[in-house]
Amino acid sequence: MEWEAPALVLSTAPFGEADLLVHLFSAEHGVVHGLARGGGARRNAAMWQPGNLVHAQWRARSAEQLGSLVGETVAAIAGRAIQSRIALSCLSSICVVADLALPERQPHPHLFDDTVAVLSALPREENAFANLLRWEMALLADLGFALDLSVCAVTGEREGLAYVSPRTGRAVSRDAAGIWAQRLLPLPALFMDPADFGTPEQWSEGLRLTGHFLWRDVFGPLHRPLPSARQRIADLARALGEQSA
Repeated sequence: MEWEAPALVLSTAPFGEADLLVHLFSAEHGVVHGLARGGGARRNAAMWQPGNLVHAQWRARSAEQLGSLVGETVAAIAGRAIQSRIALSCLSSICVVADLALPERQPHPHLFDDTVAVLSALPREENAFANLLRWEMALLADLGFALDLSVCAVTGEREGLAYVSPRTGRAVSRDAAGIWAQRLLPLPALFMDPADFGTPEQWSEGLRLTGHFLWRDVFGPLHRPLPSARQRIADLARALGEQSA
């Protein structure tokens, strides 16, 4: 079996003296593992950086085997992201979360397109956090854990949505929350307006919101904590929020 397609590098690990075990994400094949012979050599190391978009060729005797992998760089996204701490932190979180959350060999074409778009927008910092948060929402939805932010779960109204129930994942308006507001998760306005990039405080609230459901519905059932790269981006947003307060 063999295929070739655009793919994002999610992670790599040394394999022997010069080879790399590479985890890729493609639209039609989902997350796939492959062995890049010579991938650890200096001449090839830059291509296999997490976050890069490559044209990958994967080959194996059967779909279940660890295939051999060759590639060609399409977009050196990692090299651009390294210019910015925020961009690099967002890239690292997206790659690690996708690598660990997405089931192997299951196609997610829309999420793949979203991921390429979000990573390609780096290293611009002004929309990096908002794009990351919307990507995490898309990931949850693609895995079957979509949040319902369309109307208030209590009143059915569409205006004034300010919270999300940590139990049901449904939006709640400010008026309907009442005395229960402290038990709910804040809903940043950027989730309701695609043109809103939010503030550092809203980024932190948004990461708390998506982080709750990522842990409860994705990583918790696997008996895993949120990845450390995801925790670092949450810590960074929190620090930026404290600085701007």
